[in-house]
Parts: sequence; C-alpha cells; structure tokens
Amino acid sequence: MAEQGQAHVVVIGGGVIGASSAYFLRKAGYRVTLIEKNTLGSQCSHGNCGLICPSDALPLASPGAVMSTLKTLFKRNNPLYIKPRFSPRLWLWLLKFALRCNQRHMLQSAEARMPLLESSLHLYQSLIEKEQIECEWQKNGLLYVYKDRVALDTYQATDDFLTKHFSLPATRFDGCALVELEPAIADDLAGGWYYQDDAHLRPDRLMSEWKRVLEKYDVDIREGTEVYHFKRKGIKARGVLTRDGVVEADKFVLAVGAISPQWEKEIGADIPIQPGKGYSLTYAKPQYSPQIPMIFPQHRVAMTPMQSGYRLGSTMEFSGYDTTINRRRIELLKKGAEPYLREPYGEHVEEEWYGWRPMVYHGIPIVDTSPRMDNVLVATGHNMLGLSMGPATGKLVSELISGEPPHLPAEPYQLLR
Repeated sequence: MAEQGQAHVVVIGGGVIGASSAYFLRKAGYRVTLIEKNTLGSQCSHGNCGLICPSDALPLASPGAVMSTLKTLFKRNNPLYIKPRFSPRLWLWLLKFALRCNQRHMLQSAEARMPLLESSLHLYQSLIEKEQIECEWQKNGLLYVYKDRVALDTYQATDDFLTKHFSLPATRFDGCALVELEPAIADDLAGGWYYQDDAHLRPDRLMSEWKRVLEKYDVDIREGTEVYHFKRKGIKARGVLTRDGVVEADKFVLAVGAISPQWEKEIGADIPIQPGKGYSLTYAKPQYSPQIPMIFPQHRVAMTPMQSGYRLGSTMEFSGYDTTINRRRIELLKKGAEPYLREPYGEHVEEEWYGWRPMVYHGIPIVDTSPRMDNVLVATGHNMLGLSMGPATGKLVSELISGEPPHLPAEPYQLLR
C-alpha cells in the first residue's frame, strides 16, 4: 500500500468510473484523492437498472436505427424524445450517429465495448468476494422479451451476429417455455432470448460500498467539493482549483460523465458527448416479482428485480442538461412494462429518478490522455453502460497512469478518434 510520500493522483468525479479508478490506483500504490461535486454515486451511478450485461455489446448506432427512429419519433409514446431547440452541437452529433448506422461501424464499436464488458463482469465477481461488497449481486442472467412473433424472430439476426463474432449465444424460449423459465411473465407473449451469464446488482448499494472500501484503503474522499479548472504549467497540470483552494497532485483523472464537454477547453479536444436523460422508478417488491432481469426492446423499458426492491428504467431524452422530471416519460416506464408482466410494478413508489448518460455517437468509451496536459487522463463516454464497464475502466485507467501493460487493448478508446 502507498505511503504518504509517494505519487499523488487526483480523481475528479465520484461516479462508478471515478470510484473504480480510485480503487485500482490505490491498489497500484498511489496516494489518491477523489473529489466529487455532490456525494459519491449521487448522479447517473445511483438510479440506473444495475445490469452487468456483456450481451449489450452492440451500440445504438446500428443498421436500420435511423429509419426505425424516424417512424416513431413524433409519436406521443415514443421512448426517444428530442427536445425541439436550436443546437448545432446536438444536430451534428445526430448526423455523426446516423453515419455510423451500418454493419462495419457497428462491429467496430462492439469489438471495442466487449472487452470492457467481459473484463468488468469477471472483476465484479472477484471484487465482491475479496472486498466483501454487499450490493445485492445476483447472476440470474438477462431476458430480452418480445410481445409479437415478428419482433422475436427478427432478433435471430442479432443473436447470430453476437454468436459469430463474440461466441455469445442466447437461448430462445417461445410462449409457454418462457413462462416456465420465468413464471412472473405474462402468458400471452411471443417469447424471449435468454443470456444466462449476465448479472445485476443494486447501484446505490454498490456506490455506498465503494465509499466504504475506498475509506478502508485511506483514499481521501472530498464530497461537496466542486472543481473549477486545472492549474497548469506548460504541458502538465499541477493542481485543480476547488472552492476550498488548490489541490496539487502528480497526475489527474477526469471522470465526470455527461458534463465532460464543459471541460473541452481545459482538455484541448472535442468530447463528443450528449447528455442522454434516462429515468427510473424504484418500488417495493411486488408480491409476484420476477427473478430474472428483463429488457422489453419493443417498448425500450428494462425491469430489474433486486433483493430489496424492484426497478423500472430506461427511455432516452435529449433535452440538454435539463434538471426536471418529465411526468410523461415516467408514465412511459409503467405503460411499457404492463404488457409483459403479471404484476408490472409494486404497491408504492420509493423513488423517482433521472440521470444524464454520457452518450457518444459511436458508442465507444473514451479512456485517453489529454492532448493539452500529458498527466491528465480522461475517462468518460460510457453511454448506458457505465456500471457494466466500471471495474475494467478503472483498472485500465490505473494501468495507463502507471505505464503498466494494459489488461486489454487501449487503442479503441482514444480521445482523438
């Protein structure tokens, strides 16, 4: 373990990426300070659906995505919502997204995402055992459930693609067989595809445990501390200016998720992120609760049965850094679950939540050195999979900071792609 006089790293951002980075940096022998504007894990790492899912390797930018989106974009109950406004940055992002919607780019993105997903799944299992992390970890797999036969059959092409390129086959369950697998499912559905190796956990419990573990290893956690900008000398950052003064360090990690574009001038590069607002509803567990987490692709809603609760989540809203809860989007979660489950929600809502996902148009996270400061590493752009990619990203950050051979290829995550 590091001593006081050894190299010091400041990690900016207390979400799952920042916490994971702080952990692996500390284990690598660094003195670590973790700075968070609010409280650890209070942003997008708090209320997501908690899925640890290598099965979700394919990016949103895929063949046919543009046409399917245009067909439903102006429908009242569309799970995707783009707030009408003049925003050249957003429209350029959407154009670049559209240009990625082909087979070649989809495979390129999936090949970059899969190593982080698979590595994180294995790291979670070892970390939970080693650090005795109590986060309601369950490895019950993941079901993609379809209401009609055409949609169910169409997924065959996706399953073939994942099997061919990543040896990741799903098991198909039709009709009654699906009900036998998961009795809480409605009995009038076409069927589903089951990935048995996926897992899930409760994100807010994970972040509470990350705080406990980091404190155990003497990471200096500074909550309620906003970072304003870097203090530079030449091509190196010497410190960060906070409301409590300057915090000096040898190296820095910027892991601030969806607000990363606010740091572009400091970093010296474009960070092509749009905040993709997602929602969730957390209930007390219904009496007839499923055991297997599910995604309902036709309604773009996810359901996660946790040991201490029950969560519905998803939708995608491009409305900038809007801080309000759109009641219509919340209702879409409930209506999207109703066709699929015998008891689609619990008796009372424990929490309504939203979070800004750091959406990059190509779907590939960014883990790379700042072009302007060679001792600042940027770790962001995990789209909807920050939780699923957290540990592997943190380990990669530590390896890049330390100059150690990375446990997975780092080239796909370059900032200037």
